[in-house]
Amino acid sequence: VSRQFVEMNRLRVEGLLAAFPKLVEHSKQHTFVETDSVRYVYQPLENHMYLLLVTTKGSNIVEDLGTLRLLAKVVPDVAGGLQESSINEKAFELIFAFDEVLTAGGYKEEATLSSIRTNLLMDSHEEKVHLALKQSKEDAARDEMRRQEKIMRERQLKTMRQNIVSGGLSGAVQGMQGFGGGGQQQPGMFEGFGSDSAGFGHNDHFAAPEPAAAPKPVPPKVVAKGMKLGGMGAAGKKDSLMAAMAAEDNLLPMAGGKKGNAFGFGLDAPAAPAPAAPSTPLDLVLEEKISVSMNREGGIESCEVKGTLTLTANTDAGTAAVVAVNKSVLSGLQGWTFATHPKVDKKGYEKQGVLSLKGGKGFPLNRPVGILRWSYGSDDAAPLTVNCWPEDEGGSINVNIEYELTRDDVVLTDVNILLPLGTTDAPVIESIDGQYKHDPAAGMMCWHFDVVDSDHSTGAMEFSIPGANPDAFFPVQILFKSEKLLCPIDVTGVTSSANGTTIPNNMVKRFVPDTYQCA
Repeated sequence: VSRQFVEMNRLRVEGLLAAFPKLVEHSKQHTFVETDSVRYVYQPLENHMYLLLVTTKGSNIVEDLGTLRLLAKVVPDVAGGLQESSINEKAFELIFAFDEVLTAGGYKEEATLSSIRTNLLMDSHEEKVHLALKQSKEDAARDEMRRQEKIMRERQLKTMRQNIVSGGLSGAVQGMQGFGGGGQQQPGMFEGFGSDSAGFGHNDHFAAPEPAAAPKPVPPKVVAKGMKLGGMGAAGKKDSLMAAMAAEDNLLPMAGGKKGNAFGFGLDAPAAPAPAAPSTPLDLVLEEKISVSMNREGGIESCEVKGTLTLTANTDAGTAAVVAVNKSVLSGLQGWTFATHPKVDKKGYEKQGVLSLKGGKGFPLNRPVGILRWSYGSDDAAPLTVNCWPEDEGGSINVNIEYELTRDDVVLTDVNILLPLGTTDAPVIESIDGQYKHDPAAGMMCWHFDVVDSDHSTGAMEFSIPGANPDAFFPVQILFKSEKLLCPIDVTGVTSSANGTTIPNNMVKRFVPDTYQCA
Protein backbone atom coordinates (compact mmCIF):
# COMPACT_ATOMS: atom_id res chain seq x y z
CA VAL A 1 0.00 0.00 0.00
CA SER A 2 1.58 3.25 -1.13
CA ARG A 3 0.53 6.88 -0.80
CA GLN A 4 2.55 9.86 -2.08
CA PHE A 5 1.94 13.49 -1.06
CA VAL A 6 4.10 15.26 -3.69
CA GLU A 7 3.95 15.14 -7.47
CA MET A 8 5.78 11.97 -8.50
CA ASN A 9 5.38 9.59 -11.43
CA ARG A 10 4.89 5.88 -11.07
CA LEU A 11 8.36 4.89 -12.27
CA ARG A 12 9.95 7.13 -9.63
CA VAL A 13 7.84 5.55 -6.87
CA GLU A 14 8.59 2.01 -8.01
CA GLY A 15 12.33 2.83 -8.23
CA LEU A 16 12.46 4.18 -4.68
CA LEU A 17 10.55 1.19 -3.27
CA ALA A 18 12.71 -1.29 -5.20
CA ALA A 19 15.93 0.22 -3.79
CA PHE A 20 14.76 0.08 -0.16
CA PRO A 21 15.30 -3.69 0.52
CA LYS A 22 18.88 -3.52 -0.75
CA LEU A 23 19.65 -0.47 1.40
CA VAL A 24 18.20 -2.08 4.55
CA GLU A 25 20.48 -5.11 4.22
CA HIS A 26 23.62 -2.94 4.38
CA SER A 27 22.33 -0.36 6.88
CA LYS A 28 23.62 -0.25 10.45
CA GLN A 29 20.71 1.93 11.61
CA HIS A 30 17.31 0.52 12.57
CA THR A 31 15.25 3.67 11.94
CA PHE A 32 16.49 5.36 8.74
CA VAL A 33 18.79 4.97 5.77
CA GLU A 34 19.93 7.65 3.32
CA THR A 35 20.91 7.86 -0.31
CA ASP A 36 22.23 10.80 -2.28
CA SER A 37 18.77 12.32 -2.71
CA VAL A 38 16.27 10.83 -0.21
CA ARG A 39 16.01 9.50 3.31
CA TYR A 40 14.13 6.30 4.19
CA VAL A 41 12.60 6.46 7.68
CA TYR A 42 11.22 3.05 8.53
CA GLN A 43 9.93 0.79 11.27
CA PRO A 44 9.87 -3.02 11.03
CA LEU A 45 6.46 -4.61 11.52
CA GLU A 46 5.41 -8.17 12.03
CA ASN A 47 5.43 -10.78 9.28
CA HIS A 48 8.47 -9.26 7.46
CA MET A 49 6.64 -6.03 6.67
CA TYR A 50 7.91 -2.46 6.99
CA LEU A 51 6.27 0.89 7.55
CA LEU A 52 8.29 3.23 5.33
CA LEU A 53 8.38 7.02 5.13
CA VAL A 54 10.39 8.44 2.19
CA THR A 55 11.47 12.12 2.69
CA THR A 56 14.06 14.51 1.43
CA LYS A 57 17.39 14.70 3.21
CA GLY A 58 16.54 18.21 4.39
CA SER A 59 13.46 17.04 6.30
CA ASN A 60 13.40 17.21 10.13
CA ILE A 61 14.16 13.62 11.10
CA VAL A 62 12.83 14.06 14.64
CA GLU A 63 9.44 15.15 13.28
CA ASP A 64 9.56 12.36 10.73
CA LEU A 65 10.11 9.79 13.49
CA GLY A 66 7.09 11.21 15.38
CA THR A 67 5.00 10.90 12.21
CA LEU A 68 6.21 7.33 11.75
CA ARG A 69 5.24 6.37 15.32
CA LEU A 70 1.73 7.79 14.80
CA LEU A 71 1.37 5.90 11.54
CA ALA A 72 2.53 2.72 13.29
CA LYS A 73 -0.44 3.12 15.67
CA VAL A 74 -2.87 3.95 12.89
CA VAL A 75 -2.15 0.87 10.75
CA PRO A 76 -3.20 -1.88 13.22
CA ASP A 77 -6.09 0.28 14.51
CA VAL A 78 -7.60 0.68 11.04
CA ALA A 79 -6.67 -2.71 9.56
CA GLY A 80 -7.49 -4.66 12.71
CA GLY A 81 -4.08 -6.33 12.77
CA LEU A 82 -0.73 -6.56 11.00
CA GLN A 83 -1.52 -9.48 8.72
CA GLU A 84 -0.99 -8.97 5.01
CA SER A 85 -4.54 -10.08 4.19
CA SER A 86 -6.16 -7.58 6.58
CA ILE A 87 -3.97 -4.76 5.25
CA ASN A 88 -4.92 -5.57 1.66
CA GLU A 89 -8.58 -5.69 2.66
CA LYS A 90 -8.42 -2.29 4.38
CA ALA A 91 -6.13 -0.66 1.78
CA PHE A 92 -8.44 2.30 1.01
CA GLU A 93 -9.26 2.88 4.67
CA LEU A 94 -5.49 3.04 5.38
CA ILE A 95 -4.99 5.59 2.61
CA PHE A 96 -7.80 7.76 4.07
CA ALA A 97 -6.14 7.48 7.49
CA PHE A 98 -2.74 8.50 6.04
CA ASP A 99 -4.45 11.59 4.56
CA GLU A 100 -5.58 12.56 8.06
CA VAL A 101 -1.91 12.49 9.25
CA LEU A 102 -0.20 14.11 6.23
CA THR A 103 -1.47 16.79 3.89
CA ALA A 104 -0.60 17.59 0.30
CA GLY A 105 3.07 18.49 0.08
CA GLY A 106 3.97 16.08 2.88
CA TYR A 107 3.23 18.34 5.84
CA LYS A 108 2.23 16.73 9.13
CA GLU A 109 -1.16 17.53 10.65
CA GLU A 110 -1.67 17.97 14.38
CA ALA A 111 -3.70 14.79 14.73
CA THR A 112 -4.18 12.12 17.35
CA LEU A 113 -5.38 8.58 17.05
CA SER A 114 -8.82 9.47 18.49
CA SER A 115 -9.28 12.44 16.14
CA ILE A 116 -8.34 10.23 13.19
CA ARG A 117 -10.97 7.69 14.23
CA THR A 118 -13.59 10.44 14.48
CA ASN A 119 -12.70 11.83 11.07
CA LEU A 120 -12.78 8.40 9.46
CA LEU A 121 -16.30 7.80 10.82
CA MET A 122 -17.36 10.95 8.93
CA ASP A 123 -20.20 11.43 11.43
CA SER A 124 -22.24 14.39 10.23
CA HIS A 125 -25.29 15.87 11.91
CA GLU A 126 -26.43 17.36 8.61
CA GLU A 127 -26.16 13.95 6.98
CA LYS A 128 -28.22 12.37 9.77
CA VAL A 129 -30.91 15.03 9.34
CA HIS A 130 -30.89 14.48 5.59
CA LEU A 131 -31.18 10.71 5.96
CA ALA A 132 -33.96 11.09 8.52
CA LEU A 133 -35.91 13.38 6.19
CA LYS A 134 -35.35 10.99 3.31
CA GLN A 135 -36.56 8.03 5.37
CA SER A 136 -39.59 10.03 6.53
CA LYS A 137 -40.51 10.88 2.94
CA GLU A 138 -40.11 7.26 1.88
CA ASP A 139 -42.30 6.08 4.78
CA ALA A 140 -44.93 8.71 3.94
CA ALA A 141 -44.90 7.69 0.28
CA ARG A 142 -45.20 4.02 1.27
CA ASP A 143 -48.12 4.77 3.58
CA GLU A 144 -49.82 6.83 0.89
CA MET A 145 -49.33 3.98 -1.58
CA ARG A 146 -50.95 1.53 0.85
CA ARG A 147 -53.81 3.97 1.47
CA GLN A 148 -54.44 4.47 -2.24
CA GLU A 149 -54.26 0.71 -2.78
CA LYS A 150 -56.83 0.20 -0.02
CA ILE A 151 -59.11 2.87 -1.53
CA MET A 152 -58.86 1.27 -4.98
CA ARG A 153 -59.60 -2.17 -3.54
CA GLU A 154 -62.61 -0.85 -1.59
CA ARG A 155 -63.83 0.93 -4.73
CA GLN A 156 -63.58 -2.32 -6.68
CA LEU A 157 -65.47 -4.20 -3.98
CA LYS A 158 -68.14 -1.50 -3.86
CA THR A 159 -68.53 -1.67 -7.63
CA MET A 160 -68.78 -5.45 -7.40
CA ARG A 161 -71.51 -5.25 -4.77
CA GLN A 162 -73.45 -2.68 -6.79
CA ASN A 163 -73.18 -4.79 -9.92
CA ILE A 164 -74.25 -7.88 -7.98
CA VAL A 165 -77.38 -6.15 -6.74
CA SER A 166 -78.16 -4.57 -10.11
CA GLY A 167 -77.89 -7.89 -11.92
CA GLY A 168 -74.22 -8.29 -12.68
CA LEU A 169 -74.61 -7.30 -16.34
CA SER A 170 -72.16 -4.42 -16.30
CA GLY A 171 -68.83 -3.42 -14.81
CA ALA A 172 -66.65 -5.95 -13.10
CA VAL A 173 -69.20 -8.73 -12.90
CA GLN A 174 -69.86 -8.63 -16.64
CA GLY A 175 -66.47 -10.19 -17.27
CA MET A 176 -67.03 -13.25 -15.07
CA GLN A 177 -66.00 -16.44 -16.81
CA GLY A 178 -68.63 -18.79 -15.37
CA PHE A 179 -68.96 -20.90 -12.30
CA GLY A 180 -67.09 -24.12 -11.73
CA GLY A 181 -68.18 -26.78 -9.34
CA GLY A 182 -66.16 -29.66 -10.67
CA GLY A 183 -68.22 -30.17 -13.81
CA GLN A 184 -67.81 -28.82 -17.31
CA GLN A 185 -68.90 -25.25 -17.85
CA GLN A 186 -71.86 -24.77 -20.17
CA PRO A 187 -72.09 -21.81 -22.55
CA GLY A 188 -74.42 -19.10 -21.34
CA MET A 189 -74.60 -20.64 -17.90
CA PHE A 190 -74.31 -18.44 -14.80
CA GLU A 191 -74.45 -15.13 -16.56
CA GLY A 192 -74.43 -13.22 -13.29
CA PHE A 193 -74.82 -13.69 -9.62
CA GLY A 194 -76.83 -11.95 -6.95
CA SER A 195 -76.57 -11.26 -3.27
CA ASP A 196 -77.31 -8.60 -0.76
CA SER A 197 -75.31 -6.21 1.25
CA ALA A 198 -76.22 -3.44 3.58
CA GLY A 199 -76.44 0.10 2.41
CA PHE A 200 -78.82 -0.75 -0.43
CA GLY A 201 -81.87 0.93 1.06
CA HIS A 202 -85.08 -0.87 1.93
CA ASN A 203 -85.37 -2.95 -1.24
CA ASP A 204 -86.91 -6.37 -0.90
CA HIS A 205 -83.88 -8.63 -1.00
CA PHE A 206 -86.00 -11.72 -1.43
CA ALA A 207 -88.05 -10.75 -4.44
CA ALA A 208 -86.68 -11.79 -7.80
CA PRO A 209 -84.73 -8.98 -9.47
CA GLU A 210 -86.40 -6.75 -11.95
CA PRO A 211 -85.11 -6.82 -15.54
CA ALA A 212 -82.01 -4.70 -15.81
CA ALA A 213 -83.08 -3.04 -19.05
CA ALA A 214 -86.61 -2.15 -17.93
CA PRO A 215 -86.98 1.66 -18.16
CA LYS A 216 -88.48 3.59 -15.30
CA PRO A 217 -92.00 4.60 -16.24
CA VAL A 218 -92.52 8.26 -16.93
CA PRO A 219 -95.90 9.83 -16.17
CA PRO A 220 -97.66 10.17 -19.51
CA LYS A 221 -98.15 13.67 -20.80
CA VAL A 222 -100.97 12.88 -23.21
CA VAL A 223 -103.59 14.03 -20.67
CA ALA A 224 -102.16 17.52 -20.60
CA LYS A 225 -102.02 17.74 -24.37
CA GLY A 226 -105.43 16.22 -25.01
CA MET A 227 -106.45 12.97 -26.61
CA LYS A 228 -105.23 12.00 -30.05
CA LEU A 229 -107.75 10.26 -32.26
CA GLY A 230 -106.46 7.27 -34.15
CA GLY A 231 -103.06 7.61 -32.54
CA MET A 232 -103.11 4.15 -30.92
CA GLY A 233 -105.26 1.05 -30.83
CA ALA A 234 -107.24 -0.33 -27.94
CA ALA A 235 -104.26 -2.26 -26.67
CA GLY A 236 -102.12 0.85 -26.75
CA LYS A 237 -104.70 2.84 -24.81
CA LYS A 238 -104.88 0.12 -22.18
CA ASP A 239 -101.09 -0.02 -21.80
CA SER A 240 -100.85 3.77 -21.56
CA LEU A 241 -103.58 3.89 -18.91
CA MET A 242 -101.90 1.12 -16.86
CA ALA A 243 -98.56 2.90 -17.11
CA ALA A 244 -100.10 6.15 -15.88
CA MET A 245 -101.73 4.40 -12.93
CA ALA A 246 -98.49 2.66 -12.03
CA ALA A 247 -96.51 5.91 -12.24
CA GLU A 248 -98.95 7.72 -9.96
CA ASP A 249 -98.61 4.97 -7.32
CA ASN A 250 -94.78 4.73 -7.69
CA LEU A 251 -95.06 1.13 -8.89
CA LEU A 252 -92.70 -0.79 -11.14
CA PRO A 253 -93.84 -1.64 -14.70
CA MET A 254 -95.14 -5.13 -15.33
CA ALA A 255 -92.90 -7.31 -17.45
CA GLY A 256 -94.32 -7.93 -20.90
CA GLY A 257 -92.56 -11.23 -21.43
CA LYS A 258 -90.40 -13.82 -19.71
CA LYS A 259 -87.07 -12.38 -18.72
CA GLY A 260 -83.91 -14.23 -17.85
CA ASN A 261 -82.67 -14.24 -14.30
CA ALA A 262 -80.26 -11.30 -14.18
CA PHE A 263 -78.47 -12.81 -11.24
CA GLY A 264 -78.78 -15.97 -9.23
CA PHE A 265 -76.23 -18.15 -11.05
CA GLY A 266 -78.53 -19.10 -13.92
CA LEU A 267 -80.49 -21.64 -11.94
CA ASP A 268 -83.51 -20.96 -14.19
CA ALA A 269 -85.74 -20.01 -11.29
CA PRO A 270 -88.91 -18.46 -12.67
CA ALA A 271 -88.95 -14.69 -12.39
CA ALA A 272 -91.52 -13.35 -9.97
CA PRO A 273 -94.05 -10.93 -11.44
CA ALA A 274 -93.54 -7.22 -10.85
CA PRO A 275 -95.10 -6.02 -7.61
CA ALA A 276 -98.67 -4.96 -7.97
CA ALA A 277 -100.54 -2.28 -6.08
CA PRO A 278 -100.55 -2.79 -2.29
CA SER A 279 -103.16 -5.40 -1.47
CA THR A 280 -103.19 -4.69 2.28
CA PRO A 281 -103.66 -1.49 4.25
CA LEU A 282 -100.32 -1.98 5.97
CA ASP A 283 -96.79 -3.20 5.22
CA LEU A 284 -94.41 -4.27 7.99
CA VAL A 285 -90.69 -4.90 7.44
CA LEU A 286 -88.48 -6.43 10.14
CA GLU A 287 -84.90 -6.01 8.96
CA GLU A 288 -81.59 -6.82 10.63
CA LYS A 289 -78.16 -5.77 9.43
CA ILE A 290 -74.97 -7.22 10.84
CA SER A 291 -71.45 -5.77 10.78
CA VAL A 292 -68.65 -8.28 11.36
CA SER A 293 -64.87 -7.95 11.24
CA MET A 294 -62.79 -11.15 11.34
CA ASN A 295 -59.08 -11.83 11.37
CA ARG A 296 -57.47 -14.09 8.80
CA GLU A 297 -57.80 -17.15 11.03
CA GLY A 298 -61.58 -16.70 11.27
CA GLY A 299 -61.61 -15.18 14.76
CA ILE A 300 -64.31 -12.57 15.38
CA GLU A 301 -62.79 -9.20 16.24
CA SER A 302 -66.01 -7.15 16.25
CA CYS A 303 -69.68 -7.93 15.70
CA GLU A 304 -72.78 -5.74 15.90
CA VAL A 305 -76.38 -6.38 14.95
CA LYS A 306 -78.87 -3.56 14.30
CA GLY A 307 -82.53 -4.16 13.58
CA THR A 308 -85.52 -2.00 12.64
CA LEU A 309 -89.27 -2.53 12.53
CA THR A 310 -90.60 -0.32 9.73
CA LEU A 311 -94.29 0.42 9.15
CA THR A 312 -95.78 1.74 5.91
CA ALA A 313 -99.47 2.71 5.87
CA ASN A 314 -100.98 2.18 2.39
CA THR A 315 -104.53 3.30 3.23
CA ASP A 316 -106.30 5.47 5.77
CA ALA A 317 -107.15 2.32 7.73
CA GLY A 318 -103.45 1.51 7.93
CA THR A 319 -102.60 4.91 9.46
CA ALA A 320 -104.63 3.99 12.56
CA ALA A 321 -102.63 0.80 13.22
CA VAL A 322 -101.53 -0.36 16.65
CA VAL A 323 -98.72 -2.94 16.40
CA ALA A 324 -98.26 -5.46 19.22
CA VAL A 325 -94.97 -7.33 19.74
CA ASN A 326 -93.89 -10.12 22.09
CA LYS A 327 -92.59 -7.72 24.74
CA SER A 328 -92.49 -10.42 27.44
CA VAL A 329 -90.00 -12.43 25.41
CA LEU A 330 -87.90 -9.40 24.52
CA SER A 331 -87.67 -8.30 28.16
CA GLY A 332 -85.90 -11.52 29.11
CA LEU A 333 -83.14 -11.24 26.47
CA GLN A 334 -79.60 -10.69 27.71
CA GLY A 335 -77.41 -8.19 25.84
CA TRP A 336 -80.17 -6.88 23.54
CA THR A 337 -81.25 -3.24 23.69
CA PHE A 338 -84.53 -1.87 22.29
CA ALA A 339 -85.56 1.72 21.58
CA THR A 340 -88.81 3.17 20.23
CA HIS A 341 -89.23 6.13 17.89
CA PRO A 342 -89.50 9.42 19.82
CA LYS A 343 -93.07 9.89 18.50
CA VAL A 344 -94.14 6.41 19.63
CA ASP A 345 -96.03 6.08 22.93
CA LYS A 346 -93.26 4.63 25.10
CA LYS A 347 -95.53 3.90 28.09
CA GLY A 348 -97.81 1.76 25.98
CA TYR A 349 -94.83 -0.19 24.69
CA GLU A 350 -93.30 -0.73 28.14
CA LYS A 351 -96.56 -1.83 29.78
CA GLN A 352 -98.45 -3.64 27.02
CA GLY A 353 -95.89 -4.16 24.24
CA VAL A 354 -97.91 -2.10 21.71
CA LEU A 355 -96.50 0.47 19.28
CA SER A 356 -98.64 3.49 18.38
CA LEU A 357 -98.11 7.20 18.00
CA LYS A 358 -98.52 9.56 20.93
CA GLY A 359 -101.81 11.42 21.36
CA GLY A 360 -103.79 9.00 19.21
CA LYS A 361 -102.27 10.39 16.02
CA GLY A 362 -102.12 8.26 12.88
CA PHE A 363 -99.08 7.16 10.91
CA PRO A 364 -98.20 9.08 7.74
CA LEU A 365 -99.65 7.70 4.52
CA ASN A 366 -97.37 5.96 1.98
CA ARG A 367 -94.22 6.77 3.95
CA PRO A 368 -92.06 4.17 5.74
CA VAL A 369 -91.59 4.91 9.45
CA GLY A 370 -89.15 3.07 11.74
CA ILE A 371 -91.08 2.54 14.97
CA LEU A 372 -88.73 0.19 16.86
CA ARG A 373 -84.99 -0.43 16.81
CA TRP A 374 -82.84 -3.04 18.50
CA SER A 375 -79.13 -3.85 18.70
CA TYR A 376 -76.79 -6.56 19.94
CA GLY A 377 -73.00 -6.47 20.24
CA SER A 378 -71.70 -9.95 21.12
CA ASP A 379 -69.40 -12.09 18.97
CA ASP A 380 -71.79 -15.05 19.10
CA ALA A 381 -74.18 -13.23 16.76
CA ALA A 382 -71.94 -13.82 13.71
CA PRO A 383 -73.57 -16.67 11.76
CA LEU A 384 -70.59 -17.41 9.50
CA THR A 385 -66.81 -17.47 9.87
CA VAL A 386 -64.26 -17.57 7.06
CA ASN A 387 -60.68 -18.82 7.39
CA CYS A 388 -58.31 -17.89 4.54
CA TRP A 389 -54.70 -19.19 4.30
CA PRO A 390 -52.64 -17.94 1.32
CA GLU A 391 -49.13 -19.48 1.19
CA ASP A 392 -46.28 -18.28 -1.02
CA GLU A 393 -44.75 -21.21 -2.93
CA GLY A 394 -42.21 -19.24 -4.96
CA GLY A 395 -43.80 -17.68 -8.04
CA SER A 396 -47.30 -18.87 -7.16
CA ILE A 397 -49.59 -18.73 -4.14
CA ASN A 398 -51.63 -21.64 -2.83
CA VAL A 399 -54.85 -20.50 -1.15
CA ASN A 400 -56.97 -22.60 1.20
CA ILE A 401 -60.24 -21.00 2.29
CA GLU A 402 -63.08 -22.48 4.27
CA TYR A 403 -66.30 -21.32 5.87
CA GLU A 404 -68.19 -22.57 8.90
CA LEU A 405 -71.76 -21.90 9.97
CA THR A 406 -71.60 -21.05 13.67
CA ARG A 407 -75.36 -20.78 14.29
CA ASP A 408 -77.57 -23.79 13.58
CA ASP A 409 -80.72 -21.67 13.92
CA VAL A 410 -79.92 -19.59 10.83
CA VAL A 411 -80.44 -20.48 7.15
CA LEU A 412 -78.42 -18.34 4.74
CA THR A 413 -79.25 -18.18 1.05
CA ASP A 414 -77.42 -16.82 -1.97
CA VAL A 415 -74.08 -16.76 -0.11
CA ASN A 416 -71.26 -15.07 -2.05
CA ILE A 417 -67.70 -14.89 -0.72
CA LEU A 418 -65.68 -12.33 -2.73
CA LEU A 419 -61.88 -12.66 -2.85
CA PRO A 420 -59.52 -10.12 -4.42
CA LEU A 421 -56.79 -11.99 -6.32
CA GLY A 422 -54.28 -9.21 -6.99
CA THR A 423 -53.88 -10.40 -10.58
CA THR A 424 -55.88 -10.88 -13.75
CA ASP A 425 -54.71 -14.49 -14.12
CA ALA A 426 -57.31 -17.20 -13.69
CA PRO A 427 -57.05 -19.40 -10.58
CA VAL A 428 -56.34 -23.11 -10.91
CA ILE A 429 -58.92 -24.90 -8.76
CA GLU A 430 -57.57 -27.87 -6.84
CA SER A 431 -60.77 -28.71 -4.94
CA ILE A 432 -64.02 -26.89 -4.26
CA ASP A 433 -67.37 -27.14 -2.52
CA GLY A 434 -70.05 -25.08 -4.20
CA GLN A 435 -69.42 -22.97 -7.29
CA TYR A 436 -67.03 -20.21 -8.27
CA LYS A 437 -66.78 -17.40 -10.75
CA HIS A 438 -63.75 -15.39 -11.91
CA ASP A 439 -63.67 -11.79 -13.13
CA PRO A 440 -60.27 -11.15 -14.80
CA ALA A 441 -61.03 -7.46 -15.41
CA ALA A 442 -61.48 -6.68 -11.72
CA GLY A 443 -59.11 -9.40 -10.45
CA MET A 444 -61.90 -10.82 -8.29
CA MET A 445 -63.26 -14.28 -7.56
CA CYS A 446 -66.71 -15.19 -6.21
CA TRP A 447 -67.30 -18.39 -4.25
CA HIS A 448 -71.04 -19.12 -4.26
CA PHE A 449 -73.46 -21.31 -2.31
CA ASP A 450 -77.20 -21.41 -2.87
CA VAL A 451 -77.90 -22.42 0.74
CA VAL A 452 -75.81 -22.62 3.90
CA ASP A 453 -77.62 -24.30 6.78
CA SER A 454 -77.10 -26.97 9.42
CA ASP A 455 -76.94 -29.64 6.68
CA HIS A 456 -74.33 -27.65 4.75
CA SER A 457 -72.51 -26.02 7.64
CA THR A 458 -68.95 -26.19 6.25
CA GLY A 459 -67.24 -25.83 2.91
CA ALA A 460 -63.71 -25.50 1.58
CA MET A 461 -61.89 -24.47 -1.57
CA GLU A 462 -58.25 -24.77 -2.60
CA PHE A 463 -56.69 -23.05 -5.59
CA SER A 464 -53.35 -21.76 -6.80
CA ILE A 465 -52.61 -18.60 -8.74
CA PRO A 466 -49.45 -16.78 -9.92
CA GLY A 467 -48.26 -14.15 -7.48
CA ALA A 468 -45.98 -13.40 -4.55
CA ASN A 469 -48.10 -11.24 -2.20
CA PRO A 470 -50.31 -13.16 0.25
CA ASP A 471 -51.82 -9.87 1.48
CA ALA A 472 -53.45 -9.31 -1.93
CA PHE A 473 -56.25 -11.76 -1.02
CA PHE A 474 -57.67 -9.52 1.70
CA PRO A 475 -60.13 -8.22 2.67
CA VAL A 476 -62.52 -11.09 1.93
CA GLN A 477 -66.13 -9.86 1.64
CA ILE A 478 -69.13 -12.04 2.56
CA LEU A 479 -72.64 -11.40 1.21
CA PHE A 480 -75.82 -13.33 1.97
CA LYS A 481 -79.51 -12.99 2.80
CA SER A 482 -81.87 -14.75 5.17
CA GLU A 483 -85.48 -14.69 6.27
CA LYS A 484 -84.51 -15.75 9.80
CA LEU A 485 -83.80 -12.90 12.24
CA LEU A 486 -81.31 -13.24 15.06
CA CYS A 487 -83.60 -11.37 17.43
CA PRO A 488 -86.66 -13.45 18.45
CA ILE A 489 -88.97 -10.47 17.90
CA ASP A 490 -92.43 -11.24 16.56
CA VAL A 491 -95.46 -9.14 15.66
CA THR A 492 -98.33 -10.71 17.60
CA GLY A 493 -101.08 -8.52 16.24
CA VAL A 494 -102.04 -5.40 14.28
CA THR A 495 -105.30 -3.73 15.27
CA SER A 496 -107.07 -0.45 14.60
CA SER A 497 -106.91 2.26 17.24
CA ALA A 498 -110.39 3.38 16.17
CA ASN A 499 -112.44 0.19 16.63
CA GLY A 500 -109.96 -2.53 17.71
CA THR A 501 -110.49 -4.68 14.63
CA THR A 502 -107.63 -6.59 13.04
CA ILE A 503 -105.91 -4.79 10.17
CA PRO A 504 -104.67 -7.05 7.34
CA ASN A 505 -100.97 -6.54 6.71
CA ASN A 506 -98.08 -7.77 4.62
CA MET A 507 -95.03 -8.61 6.75
CA VAL A 508 -91.50 -9.24 5.47
CA LYS A 509 -88.45 -10.38 7.46
CA ARG A 510 -84.91 -10.12 6.17
CA PHE A 511 -81.43 -10.47 7.59
CA VAL A 512 -78.51 -9.10 5.52
CA PRO A 513 -74.88 -8.03 6.15
CA ASP A 514 -73.94 -4.39 6.38
CA THR A 515 -70.18 -5.00 6.31
CA TYR A 516 -68.97 -8.58 6.71
CA GLN A 517 -65.30 -9.08 5.99
CA CYS A 518 -62.21 -11.07 6.85
CA ALA A 519 -59.06 -8.95 6.90
